[in-house]
Amino acid sequence: MNEQQNMLSDMANGVFAELRDTPAAEAWARIEALGLPSLLIREADGGFGGSWQDALVVFRLAGHHALSTPLVEAILAAGAGTHLGFAGRGTIASRSEGRLENGRFTGTLAGVVAGPRADFVVAPLGDRSVVVDLSQARFVEETHFSGASRTVIGIDGARAAASELRIFALGAFARSAQIAGALDAALVMAVHYVNERWQFGKTLAKFQAVQQNLATFACEAAAANCAAMGAAQALDRGDGAFEVAAAKLRANQAAGIGTAIAHQAHGAIGFTHEFGLHPLTRRLWSWRSEFGGDAYWANLLGAGILARGADHFWADLAARTD
Repeated sequence: MNEQQNMLSDMANGVFAELRDTPAAEAWARIEALGLPSLLIREADGGFGGSWQDALVVFRLAGHHALSTPLVEAILAAGAGTHLGFAGRGTIASRSEGRLENGRFTGTLAGVVAGPRADFVVAPLGDRSVVVDLSQARFVEETHFSGASRTVIGIDGARAAASELRIFALGAFARSAQIAGALDAALVMAVHYVNERWQFGKTLAKFQAVQQNLATFACEAAAANCAAMGAAQALDRGDGAFEVAAAKLRANQAAGIGTAIAHQAHGAIGFTHEFGLHPLTRRLWSWRSEFGGDAYWANLLGAGILARGADHFWADLAARTD
């Protein structure tokens, strides 16, 4: 990381750790005071002017600390909505159905993160995105899972604008980064636990099977982090479609393996409400399915490789690391 990213990491790490038990309204006020939602807004528009590698730092730490406030979504939404004239707090949706005509959107937005408290939503529409004003939205259904809400919103002729930002892919990148951070945190907890827990006269960490499982966990966490970094670097260079797809698929796979090992290492205590593992693993299960599950990204990558042909596969792959 460069000096700016190190400073951003130190600030975010300290603040997110402090906000674990802070009421939502107070936590959001603290985050806004630091200017974090404007991370991806251009400096000319009054924002931080950050890169996708800067965003990776914040997204990963949000996952590491199981941050409950929708900062990641607000950052992505602000990057799309501000220059189109949408003010206030934004959020994102994972899917939409409807039509955009004459600057008005009618339809349904689903998978909206913390929708009732947002001023506008950025949602995928076709192969691009739509930014929709929520001032007159109809909140159809709100569900809660993994410490956050997901809302279905009905829209009837709300002010809206098309955006070239591919929010579905960027949402996938964000979830990849959050998964990487949460896996690191769960791994630290698992290692700490097996070094404290005794069985048959020695700590669990002394058993070869436990060591092997944790080594596998560490490899999965490292792979997810490397994939997320590769995606951030590719987004800063330009399109990054292949790298984002690969990162989300790899992070999804790591989440499945890592959560299983984390709970196995902790035994029954890992499932209890009082213990600190479940805020991480519940989010990991949720993030794995959001913005494309394993099959979605595997099919997308496979279709692209088949379209290019086997003779191009290695050359195309190697060219991305030049």
